[in-house]
Amino acid sequence: MFKSISAAAATLAISVACLVLLPAGQRVEAQSAGMFVNAVDLDIVPAERDAFLAAIKENGAASVKEPGCKRFDIINLNSDPNHVFLYEVYDNEAALKAHRETDHFKKYAATTAKMVAKREARQMTVIASNAK
Repeated sequence: MFKSISAAAATLAISVACLVLLPAGQRVEAQSAGMFVNAVDLDIVPAERDAFLAAIKENGAASVKEPGCKRFDIINLNSDPNHVFLYEVYDNEAALKAHRETDHFKKYAATTAKMVAKREARQMTVIASNAK
């Protein structure tokens, strides 16, 4: 009985030591299980739709090449061709912040600033991802 208690205590001590000894950034990742989602609803000025779509496609293609970006979907609402939904998945919030500092994002933001009539962004954490 004392051997199993000692083994459990040793395992716990080693686990805590490993967690404490990790650099701060790795410690946060080790504790957080979900990916970080940026979900954005955009209403596009109708006359700017084609130019906006070209700019967001370019930004999305460049975004998925970033180390922390896992997914960048550009979705159009069937009932409203001027409503676009962005579904962006990152390793963590820091990866989203790094994305916003890239040259391609800054170019997209400057190019489309007057093309967007309304923008609503929501940040989320993935609890479970079910895909085929």
